[in-house]
Amino acid sequence: MARDPVPSLPRTDAADGAPGAAPTGAAPPADPTGVPAASDPAGVGASDPAGVPAFSGRARSAPDSVSVADFGRAAVLRYTLTRRSDRLRRLLAERGTALLHAHFGVEGVYAAPVARALGVPLVTTLHGFDVTVTKSRLLASRKPSWVNYVAWRGELFDTGASFVCVSEHIRRKALDWGYPADRLVVLPTGVDVDLIPPADPVETPRILHIARLVEKKGTADLLRAFAVVRRAVPGAELVIVGDGPLREPLDGLARELDVSAAVRFLGARTHTETLDWLRRSRLLCQPSVTAASGDQEGLPTVLLEAAATGRPVVGTTHGGIAEAVTDGENGFLVAERDVAALADRLTVLLRDPQLCQRFGEAGRQTVVERYNLRRQTEKLESLYRSLR
Repeated sequence: MARDPVPSLPRTDAADGAPGAAPTGAAPPADPTGVPAASDPAGVGASDPAGVPAFSGRARSAPDSVSVADFGRAAVLRYTLTRRSDRLRRLLAERGTALLHAHFGVEGVYAAPVARALGVPLVTTLHGFDVTVTKSRLLASRKPSWVNYVAWRGELFDTGASFVCVSEHIRRKALDWGYPADRLVVLPTGVDVDLIPPADPVETPRILHIARLVEKKGTADLLRAFAVVRRAVPGAELVIVGDGPLREPLDGLARELDVSAAVRFLGARTHTETLDWLRRSRLLCQPSVTAASGDQEGLPTVLLEAAATGRPVVGTTHGGIAEAVTDGENGFLVAERDVAALADRLTVLLRDPQLCQRFGEAGRQTVVERYNLRRQTEKLESLYRSLR
């Protein structure tokens, strides 16, 4: 690996498509949902508010961090449009950079020219929207970073030493997008099972939903299902952590369904606060759907956090969800947009605390065995070493 900490090109916020910035080894990444996500194998932190690619050291405040945002507005514009920055390349060379790791294919396209100029391997992690949103939709967005991603993806395919897929579903989608099969590696996000211990059972029949409020999260379907659940379990509550462009319409839908008194929209919360709500809830619901743009989930980290906490998950057969949730063993799965089935499965769990406990214990075991952050990090480091 690098003589100094490995610089990382971080995740793109799928909501706005601007290349983001993050330090390696900092706080867990901010989900494009606006909710802090759990640790990922690369330990990438939250996006730089400047909204441009950056290459950073191990701490957000590290004195050796490098960001194009520090070079001035003209440099940011030039880099966003052309993907070139001689100053960035020079500063990274001076730091003895030996490997670059980009998060999302968009950042990979921006990292490719730098990696080629430095003569170092480039690893790119594919998370979801970058291989599920259609190329035509990305081009129609007219966002420079998304247009560049489509236009210059061939350079990324040629330059990239390895492409990490967060789920088998994403690997299949990456193949459809044209990514080279021989350099695709499935390496899911890890969860710190020591930091997140199993929680005690709770009496309140509370459903927790953690998501950016966008179409693919299926929040509208959850609200409709919850209206049915309330008739079967009058004391049921729904807590929604996260924010997004659909907040106002969803709030209106809750009023229309006459469940607003039992639904709390908390907005974005810190990772610590989000974990606390997991401990205070009976189960997590993740009813994800394929958006009109084609956008799909890779493997929502919040599912793994819920399982680590010992909470069962009710989700959909969408994206990589079924790779972590086994129907009838550590949670329930229903078809996308099947509101009746979703309501039924939620009702079953709210009425049966013992089943919740059994599913929760099985889910915890799944995470310990397959998604342990320490093991996932070791696998990533092994990949780094293999590319030297």
